[in-house]
Amino acid sequence: MKHVTILIPEGETSLSNIEATYKMFNKVNEALTASGKKPLFTVQLAGLNKETSLTNGLFSVKAGLTIKDVDATNLIIIPAVHGDVNKVLTDNRELIPWLTRQYGQGAEIVSLCIGAFILASTGLLNGKVCTTHWLMADEFRSMFPEVNLQAYKIITDEAGIYTSGGAYSSLNLILYLVEKFAGREMALLSSKVFEIDIERSSQSPFIIFKGQKEHHDEVIKKTQIFIENHYHEKITVDQLASIFAISRRHLERRFKKATSNTVLEYVQRVRIEAAKMSLESLRENVNEVMYKTGYTDPKAFRTIFRKITGLSPLEYRSRYNKAINAA
Repeated sequence: MKHVTILIPEGETSLSNIEATYKMFNKVNEALTASGKKPLFTVQLAGLNKETSLTNGLFSVKAGLTIKDVDATNLIIIPAVHGDVNKVLTDNRELIPWLTRQYGQGAEIVSLCIGAFILASTGLLNGKVCTTHWLMADEFRSMFPEVNLQAYKIITDEAGIYTSGGAYSSLNLILYLVEKFAGREMALLSSKVFEIDIERSSQSPFIIFKGQKEHHDEVIKKTQIFIENHYHEKITVDQLASIFAISRRHLERRFKKATSNTVLEYVQRVRIEAAKMSLESLRENVNEVMYKTGYTDPKAFRTIFRKITGLSPLEYRSRYNKAINAA
């Protein structure tokens, strides 16, 4: 029997994370029992208090247990907690030593969406890969530079620590755990019951690129603005260095430090974001969008587009263009 503890942190905790996780593990138990097998999971809720108020008192969760009541467990689920990150971490600082101790005793730990901030604050993610909601990626990198954040991923799994991407992609991680602990057949059944795409592996199609200007290097900000205004033209690093009177080496170094992207990567991200917007809202064909966003080689355009979004331009257009889907 695998002992699962769903944490109820203080703050605006995601009710959907809590309920969906609880239901999915218990539905597996029901399916196993119906087939004459023993249930696999014991699922409990535990918080800093036995009852936690959420959403300014609109909802409350009765955990029934506090973390002090849980001496040992096998799997810990940390749901997303919304609001000011620093306040969330301060309000939940008592979770940190408990999580660290449980991991040291052999427990595996799961963070859902921005629950990764609580997990990262333990230090257990240092040197490991993780993911979180793409909207919070820059803040996460700033707070936890020693963690290898891969914000485009839906799921990461390393050394008994699992993380999921944004919002309802948490369901994909729970399904992944069902497959890991209960087998592929049970995961397929769960995917059908809960209508979850079992093969989904990336949140790249959903990422909206915003130009990473939360830094104080004014020269780099001007460079970014130039790229965003001239992305449809040919842009080289030497050209940018000349315009802003800085050596190529210093431009590349400062640009990477400020934005976490190389200059070339930034140009590509800006161009592909413009291409995504055109493919979503216009009736232009893929080649027209390609030329409009500064590309001339169809193969290169398709390769870069897929690398950033996880889809081909045609697949993206078919999925997200309302006019086409309504036709």
